[in-house]
Amino acid sequence: MENNKQTQAVAQQQPKPVDLLKSVIRAESVQQQFQNALGKHKDEFVASLIDLYTGDPQLQRCKPQAVVAEALRAATMRLALNKALGFAYIIVFNNSVKDPATGQWTKVPTPTFVPGYKGYIQLAMRTGQYRTINADMVYEGELRNVDKLSGTIAFDGEKKSDKVVGYFCYFELLNGFSKVLYMSVEDMAKYALRYSPSFKGKEKPTFDALVKQAQSGQVSSEVGWKGNFNDMALKTVIRRLLSKYGYLSIEMMNVIAKDDDEAMSDRNGLIAENANAEVLPADTATYEEIDPATGEIKESAADGGETKQPDWA
Repeated sequence: MENNKQTQAVAQQQPKPVDLLKSVIRAESVQQQFQNALGKHKDEFVASLIDLYTGDPQLQRCKPQAVVAEALRAATMRLALNKALGFAYIIVFNNSVKDPATGQWTKVPTPTFVPGYKGYIQLAMRTGQYRTINADMVYEGELRNVDKLSGTIAFDGEKKSDKVVGYFCYFELLNGFSKVLYMSVEDMAKYALRYSPSFKGKEKPTFDALVKQAQSGQVSSEVGWKGNFNDMALKTVIRRLLSKYGYLSIEMMNVIAKDDDEAMSDRNGLIAENANAEVLPADTATYEEIDPATGEIKESAADGGETKQPDWA
């Protein structure tokens, strides 16, 4: 009984996660960074960050300093973190981190700033170089023709149902240059399964399950591919088209570089879980000798020559 009381007393003395976050935000250097990025809108942004953190148990598992650092990235891009607006999010990934002392890999909840598709459109509009930019889902029957040579795509077919079959992004610059990108639901599901850090191990859905989620338009309270596949798909076609053909400001270049799904993938985790799964003893390794004079391969043991072990074996 006494032990229970002591445990409760210790728990009561520990500061709440939101209080730790507020203490980080109150630091003069942090306040100055928010002020430099947002000016008179600083207090409004900070209030929305606190609301976001308070209502997200996953974020509360992360270090407050790391959450604030990702929030500052959103602030410098002037993208609101309000989930309802969909301009930007802070998503928690369980990244694999190697302990230098023990050499063991452990999962660490890591907050990551991720712009939404509406955020990309906002950044493009701010450049003042786009006459038109549009992205949307394509429904069954709407896709009529794809000309691979010219890159033109006709979406003037008649919609037959609410079944999503793909996604497109189109833009036209003020100088008249235009481009369009289309990806089918199947291609998008393959892309997500390959690159999304959310889909790993036991949490990785099947290809068919992802396609079904996309075609039904299922949405959950989670953010990212798991919560809203179609929004993430729209962001993907926008990012891929703009990064290849669009007019990019320095601000947009930075966002695209840091939001690249391939760069965001948990490469350390892949190494820890998959690399060197089979250890090959060095004494079984063979190699072919090269004649330094001619550059030709010397005869192997199969050809009557001698196959040697490397000097370090």
